[in-house]
Amino acid sequence: MMSLCPICRRQEAVPAYKPFCSKRCADVDLQRWFTGGYAIPAEEAVEDEKDR
Repeated sequence: MMSLCPICRRQEAVPAYKPFCSKRCADVDLQRWFTGGYAIPAEEAVEDEKDR
């Protein structure tokens, strides 16, 4: 089964950079982690008067 690169989705993953196809795609993924590109959206908690 061929696994495609999750960044460019055009090339097959190579063992040296798996699951990516190249160092460039691996670096793009790392940069997304560093800048918060993969953040999970959250809702602010509502404080009740009794919680203060």
